[in-house]
Amino acid sequence: MQTKQVMEIASLSAEILLSSGAEIYRVEYTAKSICKSYGIECECFVMPTGFTISCTGDKNETLTYVKRVENRTMDLHKIDSINAFSRRLENEKIGYEDAVKILKDIEKMPYFKLPTRCIAAGFIAFSFTMLFRGTLKDSIAAFFISMLIFKVKNDIESIGFFQFFEYFISGMIAGGVSLIAHKISPALNIDKIIIGSIMILVPGVSITNGIKDALYGDLISSFTRLGEALFIAIAVGVGVGIMLTFSVYWM
Repeated sequence: MQTKQVMEIASLSAEILLSSGAEIYRVEYTAKSICKSYGIECECFVMPTGFTISCTGDKNETLTYVKRVENRTMDLHKIDSINAFSRRLENEKIGYEDAVKILKDIEKMPYFKLPTRCIAAGFIAFSFTMLFRGTLKDSIAAFFISMLIFKVKNDIESIGFFQFFEYFISGMIAGGVSLIAHKISPALNIDKIIIGSIMILVPGVSITNGIKDALYGDLISSFTRLGEALFIAIAVGVGVGIMLTFSVYWM
């Protein structure tokens, strides 16, 4: 197999991993491992928003692949599939066409349908509201509010607005709808409902990956992820805070 083809396989794998929320060290290790499986040594530099892979070609020329990854989400199934593909290459040499087909199939893996994800978001809010000692009514209210938040956030994301605007609007929905629910039924605990409904917005994975990147020495990527998590938390907090401030005059 030509060096250029090996780089295409490694680059596509790295792109899928990075766009699926994988840690920086995992992306670098996988790209190097794939190249090594075909007898090629490469250097890989990965950032949260893109990566560079470079190696020596068949005619001793330097080949470099640069890719910017703009859309990032969290898909552990794709990450696991790429890991399995990488481990398979260590024991079995897969042809270029077959390898690309496998990677394209992984890239096109169907995600859970929106109604399923909305219901899952609702159950997360329900569980955390109960965990924070909310009543059953509080948990039910948080269930439906969280479903609404997830639906609106998904719609905003599909339009193409920047990430922090999504979380800001989501925070406003959490605060505003919780206030309306409390206005309708004063027995509801507004603080429990808000806390439970915004748990789906908490950037826990970004914080975890940021810490793991720091432990592996990827300090720039670590600060980037932790900074992203901080701004998300601020956006949600400001959104909720604005609605609570309005409630002082409204209620």
